[in-house]
Amino acid sequence: MKESVILVTGGASGIGAETSARLALAGARIVIADLNADQAEAKAAGIVASGGQAIAVPCDITDPELCGSAVRAAVDRFGRLDGLVNCAGISRPHDSISLPPADWADMVDVQLNGAFYMAQACAKSMWAEGGAIVFITSTNAEAAFPRRAAYCSAKAGVAMLTKVLAIEWAEKRIRVNAVGPAYVATEMTRRNIAAGNVDEARIKARIPLGRLAEPGDVADAVSFLLSDQARFITGQSLYVDGGWLAYGYF
Repeated sequence: MKESVILVTGGASGIGAETSARLALAGARIVIADLNADQAEAKAAGIVASGGQAIAVPCDITDPELCGSAVRAAVDRFGRLDGLVNCAGISRPHDSISLPPADWADMVDVQLNGAFYMAQACAKSMWAEGGAIVFITSTNAEAAFPRRAAYCSAKAGVAMLTKVLAIEWAEKRIRVNAVGPAYVATEMTRRNIAAGNVDEARIKARIPLGRLAEPGDVADAVSFLLSDQARFITGQSLYVDGGWLAYGYF
Protein backbone atom coordinates (compact mmCIF):
# COMPACT_ATOMS: atom_id res chain seq x y z
CA MET A 1 0.00 0.00 0.00
CA LYS A 2 2.99 2.33 0.34
CA GLU A 3 2.53 5.58 -1.62
CA SER A 4 -0.85 4.46 -2.98
CA VAL A 5 -3.47 7.22 -3.10
CA ILE A 6 -6.79 6.05 -1.64
CA LEU A 7 -10.01 8.05 -1.48
CA VAL A 8 -12.27 7.07 1.42
CA THR A 9 -15.86 8.31 1.43
CA GLY A 10 -17.41 8.55 4.86
CA GLY A 11 -13.85 8.51 6.12
CA ALA A 12 -14.38 10.85 9.04
CA SER A 13 -16.10 8.36 11.35
CA GLY A 14 -16.90 4.70 11.98
CA ILE A 15 -15.59 2.12 9.54
CA GLY A 16 -14.31 4.84 7.22
CA ALA A 17 -12.22 6.50 9.91
CA GLU A 18 -10.66 3.22 11.02
CA THR A 19 -9.97 2.24 7.41
CA SER A 20 -8.36 5.62 6.71
CA ALA A 21 -6.10 5.28 9.74
CA ARG A 22 -5.01 1.73 8.91
CA LEU A 23 -4.31 2.49 5.27
CA ALA A 24 -2.29 5.53 6.28
CA LEU A 25 -0.31 3.42 8.74
CA ALA A 26 0.52 1.07 5.84
CA GLY A 27 1.92 4.01 3.90
CA ALA A 28 -1.02 5.00 1.73
CA ARG A 29 -1.86 8.62 1.10
CA ILE A 30 -5.45 9.24 2.13
CA VAL A 31 -8.17 11.53 0.81
CA ILE A 32 -11.03 11.70 3.32
CA ALA A 33 -14.23 12.69 1.52
CA ASP A 34 -17.07 13.30 3.94
CA LEU A 35 -20.24 15.34 4.32
CA ASN A 36 -18.97 16.48 7.73
CA ALA A 37 -16.14 18.78 6.65
CA ASP A 38 -14.95 19.66 10.17
CA GLN A 39 -14.78 16.03 11.27
CA ALA A 40 -12.97 15.10 8.05
CA GLU A 41 -10.40 17.85 8.62
CA ALA A 42 -9.84 16.64 12.17
CA LYS A 43 -9.35 13.05 11.03
CA ALA A 44 -6.89 14.09 8.31
CA ALA A 45 -4.99 16.23 10.80
CA GLY A 46 -4.75 13.27 13.15
CA ILE A 47 -3.25 11.10 10.42
CA VAL A 48 -0.73 13.80 9.54
CA ALA A 49 0.17 14.26 13.22
CA SER A 50 0.90 10.51 13.37
CA GLY A 51 3.34 10.78 10.46
CA GLY A 52 0.98 9.91 7.62
CA GLN A 53 -0.27 11.83 4.62
CA ALA A 54 -3.90 12.85 4.32
CA ILE A 55 -6.19 15.61 3.14
CA ALA A 56 -9.88 16.22 3.72
CA VAL A 57 -12.43 17.07 1.04
CA PRO A 58 -16.04 18.02 1.79
CA CYS A 59 -18.26 15.81 -0.34
CA ASP A 60 -21.87 14.75 -0.70
CA ILE A 61 -21.66 11.55 -2.73
CA THR A 62 -25.24 11.95 -3.96
CA ASP A 63 -23.97 14.82 -6.14
CA PRO A 64 -21.98 13.54 -9.15
CA GLU A 65 -20.28 16.93 -9.56
CA LEU A 66 -18.98 16.84 -5.99
CA CYS A 67 -17.73 13.29 -6.53
CA GLY A 68 -15.75 14.54 -9.49
CA SER A 69 -14.41 17.43 -7.42
CA ALA A 70 -13.19 15.03 -4.73
CA VAL A 71 -11.32 12.99 -7.33
CA ARG A 72 -9.74 16.11 -8.80
CA ALA A 73 -8.63 17.19 -5.33
CA ALA A 74 -6.92 13.81 -4.84
CA VAL A 75 -5.10 14.04 -8.17
CA ASP A 76 -4.17 17.70 -7.66
CA ARG A 77 -2.65 16.95 -4.27
CA PHE A 78 -1.03 13.55 -4.82
CA GLY A 79 -0.71 13.24 -8.59
CA ARG A 80 -2.89 10.19 -9.11
CA LEU A 81 -5.61 7.99 -7.65
CA ASP A 82 -5.14 4.27 -6.98
CA GLY A 83 -8.12 3.24 -4.91
CA LEU A 84 -11.57 4.01 -3.57
CA VAL A 85 -13.23 2.79 -0.39
CA ASN A 86 -16.91 3.72 -0.31
CA CYS A 87 -17.94 3.80 3.35
CA ALA A 88 -20.51 6.62 3.28
CA GLY A 89 -23.90 5.47 4.46
CA ILE A 90 -26.98 6.15 6.58
CA SER A 91 -29.32 3.99 8.68
CA ARG A 92 -33.03 4.75 9.19
CA PRO A 93 -35.03 1.66 10.23
CA HIS A 94 -38.75 2.17 9.59
CA ASP A 95 -41.90 0.10 9.18
CA SER A 96 -42.37 -0.49 5.46
CA ILE A 97 -46.12 0.23 5.51
CA SER A 98 -45.52 3.81 6.64
CA LEU A 99 -42.06 4.44 5.19
CA PRO A 100 -42.06 8.01 3.81
CA PRO A 101 -41.11 8.18 0.13
CA ALA A 102 -38.46 10.77 0.99
CA ASP A 103 -36.76 8.33 3.39
CA TRP A 104 -36.78 5.59 0.73
CA ALA A 105 -35.30 8.01 -1.81
CA ASP A 106 -32.63 9.24 0.60
CA MET A 107 -31.52 5.70 1.43
CA VAL A 108 -31.23 4.65 -2.20
CA ASP A 109 -29.55 7.94 -3.11
CA VAL A 110 -26.81 7.62 -0.46
CA GLN A 111 -26.28 3.86 -0.40
CA LEU A 112 -26.66 3.00 -4.09
CA ASN A 113 -26.65 6.07 -6.32
CA GLY A 114 -23.80 7.71 -4.42
CA ALA A 115 -21.74 4.52 -4.55
CA PHE A 116 -22.08 4.48 -8.33
CA TYR A 117 -21.39 8.19 -8.81
CA MET A 118 -18.19 8.01 -6.80
CA ALA A 119 -17.02 4.76 -8.40
CA GLN A 120 -17.63 6.23 -11.85
CA ALA A 121 -15.69 9.40 -11.03
CA CYS A 122 -12.78 7.41 -9.59
CA ALA A 123 -12.69 4.92 -12.46
CA LYS A 124 -12.33 7.73 -14.98
CA SER A 125 -9.18 8.77 -13.13
CA MET A 126 -7.92 5.17 -12.96
CA TRP A 127 -8.71 4.38 -16.60
CA ALA A 128 -5.12 4.49 -17.84
CA GLU A 129 -3.26 2.93 -14.91
CA GLY A 130 -5.80 0.69 -13.19
CA GLY A 131 -6.80 0.62 -9.54
CA ALA A 132 -9.04 -0.97 -6.93
CA ILE A 133 -12.48 -0.13 -5.63
CA VAL A 134 -14.06 -1.53 -2.47
CA PHE A 135 -17.69 -0.91 -1.59
CA ILE A 136 -18.98 -1.41 1.93
CA THR A 137 -22.17 -3.43 1.65
CA SER A 138 -23.72 -5.50 4.46
CA THR A 139 -25.03 -8.92 5.32
CA ASN A 140 -28.32 -7.23 4.39
CA ALA A 141 -27.29 -7.55 0.76
CA GLU A 142 -28.32 -11.20 1.23
CA ALA A 143 -30.27 -11.42 4.50
CA ALA A 144 -33.61 -9.63 4.88
CA PHE A 145 -34.31 -7.76 8.12
CA PRO A 146 -37.69 -6.28 9.07
CA ARG A 147 -38.03 -2.48 8.99
CA ARG A 148 -35.14 -2.20 6.56
CA ALA A 149 -36.74 -2.43 3.14
CA ALA A 150 -34.84 0.53 1.72
CA TYR A 151 -31.51 -0.39 3.33
CA CYS A 152 -31.62 -4.05 2.28
CA SER A 153 -32.68 -3.18 -1.26
CA ALA A 154 -29.94 -0.59 -1.65
CA LYS A 155 -27.21 -2.88 -0.29
CA ALA A 156 -28.34 -5.71 -2.55
CA GLY A 157 -28.07 -3.25 -5.40
CA VAL A 158 -24.49 -2.41 -4.45
CA ALA A 159 -23.60 -6.11 -4.35
CA MET A 160 -24.81 -6.49 -7.95
CA LEU A 161 -23.17 -3.19 -8.94
CA THR A 162 -19.90 -4.67 -7.68
CA LYS A 163 -20.19 -7.56 -10.13
CA VAL A 164 -21.23 -5.45 -13.10
CA LEU A 165 -18.44 -2.89 -12.69
CA ALA A 166 -15.90 -5.66 -12.07
CA ILE A 167 -16.57 -7.34 -15.39
CA GLU A 168 -16.88 -4.08 -17.32
CA TRP A 169 -13.71 -2.52 -15.96
CA ALA A 170 -11.47 -5.60 -15.75
CA GLU A 171 -9.87 -4.84 -19.12
CA LYS A 172 -8.71 -1.53 -17.63
CA ARG A 173 -7.22 -3.38 -14.65
CA ILE A 174 -9.70 -1.81 -12.25
CA ARG A 175 -10.70 -4.39 -9.66
CA VAL A 176 -14.07 -3.95 -7.92
CA ASN A 177 -15.00 -5.83 -4.75
CA ALA A 178 -17.18 -5.38 -1.69
CA VAL A 179 -16.91 -6.02 2.03
CA GLY A 180 -20.16 -6.87 3.81
CA PRO A 181 -20.12 -6.61 7.60
CA ALA A 182 -22.72 -7.78 10.04
CA TYR A 183 -23.39 -5.36 12.92
CA VAL A 184 -20.30 -3.25 13.61
CA ALA A 185 -19.64 -1.48 16.91
CA THR A 186 -19.77 2.05 15.46
CA GLU A 187 -21.46 5.20 16.68
CA MET A 188 -24.30 4.60 14.21
CA THR A 189 -24.93 1.13 15.65
CA ARG A 190 -24.78 2.49 19.18
CA ARG A 191 -27.44 5.07 18.29
CA ASN A 192 -29.69 2.34 16.90
CA ILE A 193 -29.18 0.27 20.05
CA ALA A 194 -30.06 3.26 22.23
CA ALA A 195 -33.14 3.98 20.10
CA GLY A 196 -34.37 0.40 20.47
CA ASN A 197 -33.92 -0.43 16.81
CA VAL A 198 -31.28 -3.06 17.62
CA ASP A 199 -31.25 -5.59 20.48
CA GLU A 200 -27.54 -5.98 21.19
CA ALA A 201 -27.89 -9.12 23.31
CA ARG A 202 -29.95 -10.91 20.64
CA ILE A 203 -27.52 -9.86 17.91
CA LYS A 204 -24.53 -11.21 19.82
CA ALA A 205 -26.40 -14.46 20.47
CA ARG A 206 -27.14 -14.76 16.75
CA ILE A 207 -23.51 -14.33 15.67
CA PRO A 208 -21.53 -17.60 16.01
CA LEU A 209 -18.37 -15.74 17.06
CA GLY A 210 -20.40 -14.09 19.81
CA ARG A 211 -19.68 -10.38 19.35
CA LEU A 212 -20.25 -7.38 17.14
CA ALA A 213 -17.61 -6.70 14.53
CA GLU A 214 -15.07 -4.01 15.36
CA PRO A 215 -14.30 -1.34 12.74
CA GLY A 216 -10.80 -2.79 12.51
CA ASP A 217 -12.17 -6.18 11.44
CA VAL A 218 -13.75 -4.51 8.42
CA ALA A 219 -10.75 -2.27 7.76
CA ASP A 220 -8.45 -5.31 7.61
CA ALA A 221 -10.63 -6.92 4.93
CA VAL A 222 -10.74 -3.69 2.95
CA SER A 223 -6.96 -3.34 3.15
CA PHE A 224 -6.53 -6.86 1.81
CA LEU A 225 -8.83 -6.28 -1.17
CA LEU A 226 -7.02 -3.06 -2.05
CA SER A 227 -3.60 -4.68 -1.88
CA ASP A 228 -1.59 -6.65 -4.43
CA GLN A 229 -2.33 -9.77 -2.38
CA ALA A 230 -5.82 -9.60 -3.94
CA ARG A 231 -4.56 -8.84 -7.45
CA PHE A 232 -6.61 -11.68 -9.02
CA ILE A 233 -9.77 -11.06 -7.02
CA THR A 234 -12.58 -8.99 -8.53
CA GLY A 235 -16.37 -9.04 -8.51
CA GLN A 236 -16.51 -10.59 -5.04
CA SER A 237 -18.32 -9.75 -1.80
CA LEU A 238 -16.33 -10.71 1.30
CA TYR A 239 -18.60 -11.00 4.34
CA VAL A 240 -17.03 -10.01 7.65
CA ASP A 241 -19.91 -11.27 9.75
CA GLY A 242 -18.63 -13.64 12.43
CA GLY A 243 -20.52 -16.47 10.72
CA TRP A 244 -23.90 -14.68 10.53
CA LEU A 245 -24.84 -15.73 7.00
CA ALA A 246 -23.56 -19.27 7.44
CA TYR A 247 -25.63 -19.86 10.58
CA GLY A 248 -29.04 -21.36 9.83
CA TYR A 249 -29.74 -23.36 13.00
CA PHE A 250 -32.39 -22.44 15.57
